[in-house]
Amino acid sequence: MLNFSANLSLLFTEVDLIDRFKAAKNAGFKAVEIQFPYSLSAEIIKNTLEDQQLKLVLFNVDADDLLQGGEGLACVPEKRAQFRRAITETLDYAKLLKPEAINVLPGRCFNEKRKQDYLKTFKENLSFATEAFALLGIKTVFEAINRHDMPGFIIHNGQQMLDILDELNHPKLFMQYDIYHAQMMGDQPDEFIARHATKIGHIQFADCPGRGQPGTGHINFERIFRAIEKSGYSGWVGAEYKPVGTTLESLDWL
Repeated sequence: MLNFSANLSLLFTEVDLIDRFKAAKNAGFKAVEIQFPYSLSAEIIKNTLEDQQLKLVLFNVDADDLLQGGEGLACVPEKRAQFRRAITETLDYAKLLKPEAINVLPGRCFNEKRKQDYLKTFKENLSFATEAFALLGIKTVFEAINRHDMPGFIIHNGQQMLDILDELNHPKLFMQYDIYHAQMMGDQPDEFIARHATKIGHIQFADCPGRGQPGTGHINFERIFRAIEKSGYSGWVGAEYKPVGTTLESLDWL
């Protein structure tokens, strides 16, 4: 049986972030994840999780201007010091909230001539983050994002993630595998998960195209979920989609 978590950055947006914890609990979720929790204090989140008897399984390191169309943070050579400060902030949250994993978003490079420099910077920053979070017993994950939605994203397929895992070779570093992004880039998520489940630290999903809930696109989620179950993956599977209609109306798959 799969363990599903609700991504509170995209689900239950009918209410304020602080109220989404209760909404997720009422909908049947036992765990939640947040892309960027930093608009709320760690203490408030901790108390809310305890009140609702929920587990926070994942959140991201700050990504600076990535969601506004910029290059982000983790791969930009000129932002190394800013990245270290972001890790300090993340550690403050992680000590209180104790997530299972923290995601480092690679970011984008808009100058192809500098791509190798950006990749080098990302791997150095990822190593730094992994060592820092490992001291708390927390996994570090990183993800590939499709270049249709985010042109210039430096990590955009499963093979690139595998190559980085092999190069950095750290026991607390894993892939975050997003079924939507993989499908958008033409990968076969069920086959990839079956082969590489032990290297995946977190899974997320949305239908494709459109990034809505299962049933709004062409992905066969019955096959995908069955593949995850058979793979031996035992982590959380995050619902990170944009509901078509209200969030509650989108939960038929659950």
